[in-house]
Amino acid sequence: MRNKTILIHKFGDILVDSFHYLALFGIGATIVWSAVHDYLDMMRAGHARLEEILLLFIYLELGAMVGTYFKTRRLPVQFLIYIAITALSRHLVIDVQKVADIFHLYLLLSITVSIAILSGSILILSYTAKHYGCPEDSEIKDEK
Repeated sequence: MRNKTILIHKFGDILVDSFHYLALFGIGATIVWSAVHDYLDMMRAGHARLEEILLLFIYLELGAMVGTYFKTRRLPVQFLIYIAITALSRHLVIDVQKVADIFHLYLLLSITVSIAILSGSILILSYTAKHYGCPEDSEIKDEK
């Protein structure tokens, strides 16, 4: 009976890992496909606007995040924060110019403060990881 349970658990682990890798390849392929599509549009236009370049940085961070998750099975929060900062910067470049003058200042200030808070959180996360490590690191050491 115990061997059957172990076999079932191993089979379940194989299924979960297979789905995990299939999903990661799908997400990675979608990111590459979208980035190539947007890049080719820029090439056809003969120039790239700042908003398009920032979009390429978002694709780069998404790809790095998938690659890191693929290698380590961990998703560092820093990648998500970098993507949020880039997206907010892109929002400043594109959408703030379209807003009416009354709300322009408030929108500009709120996005700028948001970027500053996110940047501060990156600083705190980097400092704590350097000085205290990650909880997952100690779990990996305990398993060895």
